[in-house]
Amino acid sequence: MSISGAARPSFLDALAVYLKPRVLIVLFLGFSSGLPLALSGTTLQAWMKTSDVDIRTIGLFAAVGIPYTIKFLWAPLVDAFDVPLLSRWLGRRRGWLLLTQIWLIAAIVFLGFCDPASPALVAVGALLVATASATQDIVIDAFRVESLPEEQQAAGMASYVAAYRVGMLVSGAGALVLVDRLLASGYAIASAWTAAYAAMAALLVIGMATTLIAWEPEVSAKAEANHVRRAGENPLRRAVATAISAFVDFLSRDMAIVILAFVALFKLADALSSSMNTPFFLATGFSLAEIAAISKGVGFAAMLLGGFTGGFVARALPLDRSLWIGGLLQAVTILLFSLQAVIGYNVPALTVTVAVWSFADAFGTVIFVAYLSALCQSPLHTATQYALLTALATVGRTIFSSAMGYVVAAAGYTLFFVICTALAAPGLLLLAHLQRRGHFRQLVA
Repeated sequence: MSISGAARPSFLDALAVYLKPRVLIVLFLGFSSGLPLALSGTTLQAWMKTSDVDIRTIGLFAAVGIPYTIKFLWAPLVDAFDVPLLSRWLGRRRGWLLLTQIWLIAAIVFLGFCDPASPALVAVGALLVATASATQDIVIDAFRVESLPEEQQAAGMASYVAAYRVGMLVSGAGALVLVDRLLASGYAIASAWTAAYAAMAALLVIGMATTLIAWEPEVSAKAEANHVRRAGENPLRRAVATAISAFVDFLSRDMAIVILAFVALFKLADALSSSMNTPFFLATGFSLAEIAAISKGVGFAAMLLGGFTGGFVARALPLDRSLWIGGLLQAVTILLFSLQAVIGYNVPALTVTVAVWSFADAFGTVIFVAYLSALCQSPLHTATQYALLTALATVGRTIFSSAMGYVVAAAGYTLFFVICTALAAPGLLLLAHLQRRGHFRQLVA
């Protein structure tokens, strides 16, 4: 990403960054990060549904996603400790990466051999997968922030997001297609699902191979030296001290509270509006098949294009200007849903609406995450600070979104999406304040 007024890269230079070795490594790690998500979520729900598990029990399994929300609680462990033997062999971050990937493969295979007729055992397997996956996310985020130079951060994030979505698609729709083919070939339903989960676990070899051929971030040397000095400390005290140090380090910087407020508000409008997208589509008269075809087809392609375009813009323009473009684009495209509410059932119109919104959402996300990466400047606290920032950034989706059904009931969909657009204003006002106070110039100091 470009923050200062230095010379801008040419168009070809901005494209060539996606072929840089470090960016390609992040690309493949993104696939490894996205692959497990559906296996403890939507794919697991489909398996339980086809196994005639009670819908109330299936609904309770949404709770297995909690580790993704609270992963910041154990992120300090990733910063504070090295993995015995593996860290000595591979380095601080890669040692943790390989450990979580081995853990993930074992957990996915275990889950695949579980019987949905025993929900408690399935829950244990799903929690193991979700916790291992969340831990892998912590390590990959820290590895990405520390290993990519400034000018490759946005491109790395664009590549990561694209590959993450591909991984989700493979373990979601891909796993369901595989099960369907196996059933058609004569497999028993239990064997088909077990084989599908084993196949998904095997695909994590891509992440393991990437970990082995990657190289440790240079800043790890500083952290490793610090770990040697603190080797004799009580482990619990050391982890707590690392967490406190990460907080103090961040809060001691200029305008820390304003920065945190901006992080919480920048994606708020987008998160609130998207929480009601599927109910809105259904209420407008679109079928599940139409929604799936548009979202997984045109929407997916537009998301990939938006992510890579966001990476290009963040590299070509200063970060504050890129955030303005992303923030305004996100806000304006929400209004398309209000227009869709007025138009009503119209497949071509919905296709345009979903495509433009998906493009803008991915565009803004890549630039925003490039900003979050720039905030994590201490190699001693990268995993902890990044996990905390991303948790704060999801406040809109995890907390405020739960009340949006009441807003729709009171205002209707047309006005609801206008309200969501207006809620982008606080984040943009904070962006203007940070820009005026020279915050973005300080990020390159």
